[in-house]
Amino acid sequence: MWTQRRHFFFKPLAGYRGDKLTRRVREGILAGDFIAQKLVPPGQRMVVVDCVQTDLKFDTRAYTYMGQIQLLAARTYQGQITNFRTPGGGFSPVVVVPNLRN
Repeated sequence: MWTQRRHFFFKPLAGYRGDKLTRRVREGILAGDFIAQKLVPPGQRMVVVDCVQTDLKFDTRAYTYMGQIQLLAARTYQGQITNFRTPGGGFSPVVVVPNLRN
């Protein structure tokens, strides 16, 4: 786990990014329940902001309860963290497209 930590996001009661993980925090994680989730870089989307094409990052989140998705949400942003100050950023619509191959 230690050598691969940069590729995961550790989620005990509070979330810890693997690349920011210290050995002290790791010991706390190993002592309790946690989830190790593969770290996926954000997608990117070209949008028009004030008549200028702008490349924004996005992430999609699935909020669940008892194993069932309750809400899908997406956020668009620039920089290192999601925020609501990015021109053209903020919450974005999520459209679920049915699988037509079946």
